Amino acid sequence: MTEVEGLPGVEPTSLLATLRVLVVDDEADIRLGLRRLLATLGIEAREAESGEAALARLDEQEVDLVVTDLMMPGMTGVELLELVKRRRPETVVVLLTGFGTVQTAVQCLQAGAAHFLTKPFDNDEILGLVRRLGGQILAQRRPAGDSGAPAVVAVDPRMRHVMALIERVAPSPVPVLVEGESGTGKELVARSVHAHSTVAERPFQAINCAALSETLLESELFGHRRGSFTGAHNDHRGLLSETDGGTLFLDEIASMSPGFQAKLLRVLQEKTIRPVGGRRDIPVEFRLVTATNRDLEAMVREGSFREDLYYRLQVVRIHVPPLRDRPGDVLPLARHFLQRMARECLPPDTPVPEITDAAAAALESHPWPGNVRELENAIQRAIIVCCGDVIRPYHLGLMANSWTNGVAAASPPGTGGSLPGTGDSLPGPRAPNTTAPLDERPNPGNTDGLPDYAEAKQHAVESFQREFVQRALERTGGNISRAAEACGMTRVALQKILRQLAIDRRDFEHSA
Repeated sequence: MTEVEGLPGVEPTSLLATLRVLVVDDEADIRLGLRRLLATLGIEAREAESGEAALARLDEQEVDLVVTDLMMPGMTGVELLELVKRRRPETVVVLLTGFGTVQTAVQCLQAGAAHFLTKPFDNDEILGLVRRLGGQILAQRRPAGDSGAPAVVAVDPRMRHVMALIERVAPSPVPVLVEGESGTGKELVARSVHAHSTVAERPFQAINCAALSETLLESELFGHRRGSFTGAHNDHRGLLSETDGGTLFLDEIASMSPGFQAKLLRVLQEKTIRPVGGRRDIPVEFRLVTATNRDLEAMVREGSFREDLYYRLQVVRIHVPPLRDRPGDVLPLARHFLQRMARECLPPDTPVPEITDAAAAALESHPWPGNVRELENAIQRAIIVCCGDVIRPYHLGLMANSWTNGVAAASPPGTGGSLPGTGDSLPGPRAPNTTAPLDERPNPGNTDGLPDYAEAKQHAVESFQREFVQRALERTGGNISRAAEACGMTRVALQKILRQLAIDRRDFEHSA
């Protein structure tokens, strides 16, 4: 319960109650007024009467947001801002002043201020700003994988452009359509839109339209009344009611039936819903974000998606590029997943494995047909199977995946793919299914562009042979004689295989 000098306790009903805010002003009335205002959001703000006192507070405890006056005796707000950013760059600072000029505002923003407000300030403006900044702070604070907005890795210029667009669009309540291939992180983008919005403390509700029939989808979104259908033993509010002014995310919107498209269009127009079995409309307020991996424009031309609904959904379109088109994000994403999954998969106090240069090259050369989801799975596999404190190419499982998942198909037409970190070429523009019955496999001498079975078999054997000898070298620390003995072959025979497969034993010297 929040207590602010005689103000009745305010129940912290949102995540914003966990926000750590410091109010800095030399006027006690201003500090009290801001604390009372922030208390309406469930925030128990601390206070300091000067810049020097604020720095002392920062040394004692962590602070997420500093709201400070610009003109104070002694240290000014800009000087405090510069010292705060020098000590704790992640701390967000908002400046208030009764002497607002364009020049002053520019100076504050250049020094690193998140926002600049002039006195007398509007209470709603302050509350909206704190909601928005608080949502961004909480999204960064939460560990990836929990119910909040996961961390976004955006190093490549293409993804930085996406993040910049999210920050511009998020404060406005307009509908957003997120487009991109499967596995690119469309839901993560939707959560980021919510986290950067003015309703970040409100619920974020997500549903996959392809996973439910039209009847179940209507019940999940609109709710139902008891007895409206078999199994409806109690009233159910539905996600639109539960959203309560927050964000609704509809994934795979292209799979929605024509009948339900009409129902959704009416909801967007009227801002009301009628539960299944209900007799009256219920008003709803929500921000809509949708996502698809299909071409909705083409579906509109074909008549399988309503044109009027399409224009309602795509007020703002955000295209998430596939991982192959944002190579600068591959290694940062891999290290992000490595840190997160090491906490989940490894015993406490176990060092996080490092990615070797060879493994990094393998990651960067892989075409990632499964996008970020495939990369996440590869890192998870590597953490589980690696025996030492380093991750090597064969721990990633990319060679097997490159074959069985048809990586060669992702290569430019007329060219073969290559096994990461090696000179072995994958045959042809498409890989065959080597587990299919013999009569279904490509025949030797075919002319349909597929490699013949003998060639496929040879590559499968080489893939197995490569992993077999690499495991032996890993166990023996790169010792050729001991590895050859473990493999049941002579030293000369093993050396010949290593030359054929372009494997350097020195990569394994410290793995035993």
